[in-house]
Amino acid sequence: MATKGAKKSTENKSTPKNEVKKSSAEIKHKEKIEELSRLVEQEKEKFIRLFAEFENFKKRTAKERLELFKTANQEVITSLIPVLDDFNRANQLLEQGAEKMDVEGFKLIFNKFAEVLKNSGLNPTTAKVGDSFDAEVHEAITQIPAPTDAQKGKIIDIIETGYQLGDRIIRYPKVVVGQ
Repeated sequence: MATKGAKKSTENKSTPKNEVKKSSAEIKHKEKIEELSRLVEQEKEKFIRLFAEFENFKKRTAKERLELFKTANQEVITSLIPVLDDFNRANQLLEQGAEKMDVEGFKLIFNKFAEVLKNSGLNPTTAKVGDSFDAEVHEAITQIPAPTDAQKGKIIDIIETGYQLGDRIIRYPKVVVGQ
């Protein structure tokens, strides 16, 4: 029995040391867990802020794009207003009973209008009667029998002039092609 008692006293003596070791290890683990939890919370907070900032950026750029589309033609329209004023003055003269139309005045207005469009980047395409038909540059309205064999596949007539804005064709010239 003495041996049993001796074991008990040894267990009692070793238990507090183990508890101290366990509790200091547990404390270190808890501190480590708390530190990691704080780091995770900080990173989570950074992520949430970054995500919110990105969402605000997307909304802001979408709003700016819409605003840009609304005002994209403002410069062209502003430059066309003087031409509109000239046409209004010409119409007023016609309404006052001017018997002879001032053809020279209308030519001046047309030239002014063409110059404004040219300064805005609009240019007529270079389609001429007698050029070879190219489906990527021309729009064939109709085909007619060619008067000569040399005019087969060539442009016989130009119905509407085509226009390009910079290098991009915005309206293809409408042509009649010889067959």
